[in-house]
Amino acid sequence: MKPKAEMVNAVEAALFSSERPLTLRDLQILFDKRAKKESIEQALAQLQEDYRDRGVELVQVAGGFRFQTRAVHASALRALRESRPPRYSRALLETLAIVAYRQPVTRGDIEEIRGVTVTTEIMRVLIDREWIRQSGN
Repeated sequence: MKPKAEMVNAVEAALFSSERPLTLRDLQILFDKRAKKESIEQALAQLQEDYRDRGVELVQVAGGFRFQTRAVHASALRALRESRPPRYSRALLETLAIVAYRQPVTRGDIEEIRGVTVTTEIMRVLIDREWIRQSGN
């Protein structure tokens, strides 16, 4: 029995947008748990078939499913990524060091230690890279 195109498309979108592998239970949430496990498994099998001869593949890892590039393309992709790593300002590195050494720490504590205000941009970069986590207000 072929899964509905709507379900296959929803599962595909969820897998592409997720930062981690999605389990069958995660995928059931898409359909308010109305979808049977077998239907989702059929949708996953359909996607694996659809992506069989493409540059990406659907694989099962860590108890879930995710899309990844095929290993055969690794050398070409590595060449694309061989650029200089980002450079970080002294202020950003000082802020990160203070957080690492004194955690938990408030923005006011950081400013008191550094003697200057901490820019919103520095905090945004640290949070975006998930090097620090904001808690409280």
